[in-house]
Amino acid sequence: MKTLLSALTLAAATGGAAAAPTFAFSFIAGTPLQAQQGFTDAAARWSALLDDDVTIHLTVGFNPLDPGILGQARSAQQLYSYDTFRTALAADVASDYDTRAVGSLAGGSTFGMLLNRTANSPSGPGSATPFVDHDGDANNAVVRIATAQAKALGLAPARQTLTGCLGPCDGFIQFSSHYQFDFDPHDGISADAFDFVGVAAHEIGHSLGFISGVDVLDFNSSAPDFFDDSAFTYVSGLDLFRYSMQSHAAGVPDWTADERAKYLSLDGGLTAVAPFSTGIVHGDGRQASHWRDDLFIGLMDPTAGLGELLDITQNDLVAMDVIGWDVPAVPEPGTAAMLAGGLLLVGQRRGLFRKSTK
Repeated sequence: MKTLLSALTLAAATGGAAAAPTFAFSFIAGTPLQAQQGFTDAAARWSALLDDDVTIHLTVGFNPLDPGILGQARSAQQLYSYDTFRTALAADVASDYDTRAVGSLAGGSTFGMLLNRTANSPSGPGSATPFVDHDGDANNAVVRIATAQAKALGLAPARQTLTGCLGPCDGFIQFSSHYQFDFDPHDGISADAFDFVGVAAHEIGHSLGFISGVDVLDFNSSAPDFFDDSAFTYVSGLDLFRYSMQSHAAGVPDWTADERAKYLSLDGGLTAVAPFSTGIVHGDGRQASHWRDDLFIGLMDPTAGLGELLDITQNDLVAMDVIGWDVPAVPEPGTAAMLAGGLLLVGQRRGLFRKSTK
């Protein structure tokens, strides 16, 4: 039976944000003490960078997972009307990034999107050909966001429970006991181990709202199982800033499942901040809820390599900033653009897939 081993709370690190998230951890019995400390250290990284006075509840376990998976996370999520979410983002503007991002959102109570592989596609059931969906159905009128993110926006989400959680929680995170981890990154990461604190911070990032509903479309759009567009009420806050060159031309975010390049954009697709992964089934082989693999874009990359030290980058912070978190340390746009450009095409890592489930 899963039992509560301990509950730890963590506030902002000294010298971090003026106000900061508090993380309340519940550990499943059998979670080693060094893993518990590793999560405390990982949460401290986020607390030192985010300026939101909220409490995030996470359940953490350490047990065998499927081969090739270092860790996985499920975030509690809640539906809000698009108008409610957009209004909350507008009220939370605290940076130039926020101003640009909110200004790029469609006005009114609905939004359009570039979509494909639906049962009612104008090109035929399941067609991979993208089309603009803006017919006012549920998937154009609601946004599904992480409850932790909703707290940061002052939306007061209802108490949520997730299978496996020890009581109400904002996320359930599991680590694999199959692999060797280095729990102390201060002296680097051992060449034969994975960075536990870095991977823990990655999984916490998903619980904070770095998620994409494109993975739902990607997994549920293979013959003979196709669904009407209205069934996909899984557009995340981050997805509203997910663009491609084709969707930019159409004036809507890109919510397709295919291999075309998708990227974070704060100005309606005109400028790319950093590229996203595009899906396991129909895309590049990585979940859409990550940056593009092997470009070393940020903490929210989909893979980690042996001996690789993982940390939060400016790209990660820009993404968190525009989805509702206050990030006082994000640099001015010109600086961030140069940093993002310098991270591209560094090289290919050898590592294991980090899985995040919805």
